[in-house]
Amino acid sequence: MPNYSIPSDVFFRAAEQFPTPFHLYDEKGIRGTAQQVNAAFTWQPDFKEYFAVKALPNPQILNILRQEGCGTDCSSETELLMAERCGFSGKEIMFSANAMPAREFELARRLGAYINLDDISDIDLLRDHGGIPETVCVRYNTGGTFKMNGNQIMGNPGEAKYGWTREQLTPGLKRLKELGARRFGLHAFLASNMTDPGYYPALAGILFSAAAELEKEAGLPCAFINLSGGIGIPYTRDVPPVDIRRVGQDVRGEYERVFGSPGAGKPGIKTELGRYMTGPHGFVVTRAVHEKKIYKDYIGVDACAVQLIRPAMYGAYHEISVAGKEDAPRDHLYDVTGSLCENNDKFAIDRMLPEIHPGDLLVIHDAGAHAFAMGYQYNGRLRTAEILYTRDGAFRLIRRAETPEDYFATLVW
Repeated sequence: MPNYSIPSDVFFRAAEQFPTPFHLYDEKGIRGTAQQVNAAFTWQPDFKEYFAVKALPNPQILNILRQEGCGTDCSSETELLMAERCGFSGKEIMFSANAMPAREFELARRLGAYINLDDISDIDLLRDHGGIPETVCVRYNTGGTFKMNGNQIMGNPGEAKYGWTREQLTPGLKRLKELGARRFGLHAFLASNMTDPGYYPALAGILFSAAAELEKEAGLPCAFINLSGGIGIPYTRDVPPVDIRRVGQDVRGEYERVFGSPGAGKPGIKTELGRYMTGPHGFVVTRAVHEKKIYKDYIGVDACAVQLIRPAMYGAYHEISVAGKEDAPRDHLYDVTGSLCENNDKFAIDRMLPEIHPGDLLVIHDAGAHAFAMGYQYNGRLRTAEILYTRDGAFRLIRRAETPEDYFATLVW
């Protein structure tokens, strides 16, 4: 459910120090989630969470997660460079990308990162640009639809652009072996934002069985299984959060079914969670600036889809609270809108909320992942500041707001 553990006075105090709108992240919450994930997989001595940098690409957040034992999952040259500048190196970095330029392979190899190949043709590209490492990961696309509980379709891998077919895996791994690979990793991502605790165990069962088959078929030992991301967060109040400890134990059951007890020489476990790690611990803090009454009642705020595009792009639901009015009756029907010249620039449609007046502080929840990261500059609306609410109760600016000069900086006048 949306995070209400931070009291209103925190948002009021932050808004006194920084002009709205801004993104606010809860350091204590992020650390707590990282610790829970690590605890859930303590049974596996070779476990590591590789935070998906694309979810929240801020060095201060990456440093917090590094302190908690996490690595980084990078999908571009820029993300690799950010990870390097934050002090990540070698096998603390997983490079998972598709249709990447050759120079990105070269950079990943220079950094000593694990490389996750998205396509069988990438074998020769990597050979010629950085060389084949002793341990190389391959991304598996199972095809078709992914179902749980027998008939409920949870994802559609066959329509995804990512990964190798099962028929490509064996000859591809044999080719990698010829070129010097000595171990392989196996990765797959079958569905997004899954709050069913059975998702990871189901995915694990598929990958563990495939890895055991591939070890025999290709004559290469499996170094690790990368369960990728996909564990979701509940954006609405009626959905319980995922019990990550239960997930870890159920994955262990699948592991022992295929590989026996974990230990030396057995495949490790990697994850690359993003949304689950930081999503519930981020907020867009914005202020009501206008009320418009025509065919509907609109509350205009000083944030827009530049700060959070998910509702406009996907119709995604994000809980909204009015700071100081959490216990007030939700007896007013509003659309909450931004200022872009696009009619889909709405954070909420037909949402029952407490009565709102211009000047009220609104908090948009679950904006700690795929929020600032997906920002843009349409209409000349600029990306705003990121603020860390530290575990000692202070506020720290971790990214300043853009200015018009930033917007103009790359133009040739």
